[in-house]
Amino acid sequence: MKYSIIQTTVLLILRLVLGYHFLYEGIDKLLNETWTSAPFLLQANWIYTDFFHSLANDQTYLRIADLLNIWGQILIGISLIIGLFSKVAAYFGAFLLFMYYVTVPPFLNNQMLIDKNVIEFLCFLIVALFPTSSIFGIDLFLKKRNE
Repeated sequence: MKYSIIQTTVLLILRLVLGYHFLYEGIDKLLNETWTSAPFLLQANWIYTDFFHSLANDQTYLRIADLLNIWGQILIGISLIIGLFSKVAAYFGAFLLFMYYVTVPPFLNNQMLIDKNVIEFLCFLIVALFPTSSIFGIDLFLKKRNE
């Protein structure tokens, strides 16, 4: 797919910003020894509420969920920044944000239907559907090597 220079620039900046945000969030959680997803999971109040509460109340499952969340964010962030498998990373990022949304949807707390998770979810879909890593990123080198 051919993009104009301004389209490529904006898509690349969007990819890098999302990558930076996820990398930052993952490292912040990793360095905070007291961080856990339990308080968030215990707020679950929509679909799969029993599942999210059971995760929060079982230390083994909670530790697994915490590690998946932390390392998922870090790996997604790195992948988007360096442009390696960024399309797959963008879909995983969208999936994580979708899970955050369904765990505690804002509209059940008398807030707006659209929150920051929905906006970032849509940004991840844009990065996945209009990839730039084959234009600027390690995927470009992998693509050239395979040709």
